[in-house]
Amino acid sequence: MALYPYRLYCRKVDRTRNQARYYTLSIEPTLFGEIAVVRQWGRIGKRGGEKSEVFATERDAAIHFLALACRKRQRGYRPAGNSGCERDSQVGSMA
Repeated sequence: MALYPYRLYCRKVDRTRNQARYYTLSIEPTLFGEIAVVRQWGRIGKRGGEKSEVFATERDAAIHFLALACRKRQRGYRPAGNSGCERDSQVGSMA
């Protein structure tokens, strides 16, 4: 089980390109005692894709989580609160 909560919700909105995308990352325990990095992505308001990658340790999962988060930030995604709710992004945005 993950010792610390890892969850990130990012958005990328570019009206000139008709882009309204979301990307979530989380670290979650599996049923077999391993740790998984779970990614979800798609257009805001629509169901998108999901992928899980399993790691033996929380440390390895956290390293991968941070690498993915950095890559998305380089591509223009910005954090939008913990849950993706509009209210959360107004209260504590990390942009």
